[in-house]
Amino acid sequence: MLAKPNRLTRGSDYKATVRRGTRCAGTHAVTYVGSVDEDGPARFGFIVSKQVGSAVTRNTVRRRLKAVCAEALPSVRGGASVVIRALPSSATADYASLRSDVLRCLQRKAFV
Repeated sequence: MLAKPNRLTRGSDYKATVRRGTRCAGTHAVTYVGSVDEDGPARFGFIVSKQVGSAVTRNTVRRRLKAVCAEALPSVRGGASVVIRALPSSATADYASLRSDVLRCLQRKAFV
């Protein structure tokens, strides 16, 4: 899982990343990458709405996204803020396709 310094926790941080960050859309998720602080660690946030499914489904999708981001964390540039918004198709997607979708966007926008 992601440690506390690697998580976006404030709504204003989410809003700033989504509005000012660069957008990369995939089949299962939309990734927004913004840069806030060059000295700090990379931070991740997740948006999984009720359109994705029931609470069990949403939590499963969120856990999968967190696992993908924890795996990619060492190669993401410092200070990057990343928000991943899950699309309804992520509920039926397997882990491998969700992982490839998110990593493709991170490689284009956030990798060092």
